[in-house]
Amino acid sequence: MPPEVEPFSYKCPIINIHAHIFPEKIYAKAVESIHSFYDLPMARTGQINDLIEEAKAYNVSKTVVFSTATTKSQVRSIHEFIRDTVSAAPEALIGFGTLHPEMTVDEITEELSVITEWGLKGIKLHPDFQHIAADDSAIQSIASVLQGNLPILIHAGDYRYSFSHPEQIARLARNYPNLTIIAAHFGGWSEWYKAPEYLSGLPNVYVDTSSSFTFLSREKALELIGAFGPDHVLFGTDYPMWSLEKELNFIINLGLSDKDLHKILFDNSAKILKDF
Repeated sequence: MPPEVEPFSYKCPIINIHAHIFPEKIYAKAVESIHSFYDLPMARTGQINDLIEEAKAYNVSKTVVFSTATTKSQVRSIHEFIRDTVSAAPEALIGFGTLHPEMTVDEITEELSVITEWGLKGIKLHPDFQHIAADDSAIQSIASVLQGNLPILIHAGDYRYSFSHPEQIARLARNYPNLTIIAAHFGGWSEWYKAPEYLSGLPNVYVDTSSSFTFLSREKALELIGAFGPDHVLFGTDYPMWSLEKELNFIINLGLSDKDLHKILFDNSAKILKDF
């Protein structure tokens, strides 16, 4: 059974920009794989109904959902899954697609046409899972097709690997200034100390808060928000890794102004999603 959730008192609209979902037949295996990769416990089950119920309990207006293709052959089936899932709960979910670095420019262009027709609003890439550097020529091919079309939400940071460091994402952003990039995990999971050095001030780069608050002090979280600017920070939970209750209570109790809190919890994501 999904963990129970308590009613939440914060009444302003919220968008969760970062949630992984999986088909019912593989969700348990997928969640276990994430647990093994990061050696971290999962707060939620990974089931779609669990995600929707938790979001409703905590007044989340929309949740952006996606899966990552680890092989080229998975791309279309993932898009069909995301399309069908969002179609079943359009009041709660917004879908992002995925692409794979082995795809040709023609294949990327074709898939972009398909997912745009299906109403998906962005692309999720995970260089660590896809085993390719964020500034590799294959990722740049994806960027060249997507810029001006759809935003990319890209996993950022992990000191253990050499695929998604903040400096690599910064190079991608500078090469494609018309590409909207959401760098997950405050721009560098486990590399928070150096993410602002490379990514702050880039007008086409936003960061999300996912999988960060558990590891950050209140002071460090405020420092990161200040470095990137509240106009460039988006709320995300990295479902199923963390609970909405924990993530929302952390950010709401940081002492941000109501205006800045509203930007992070809703306005910034709404603007990006509306643009596309």
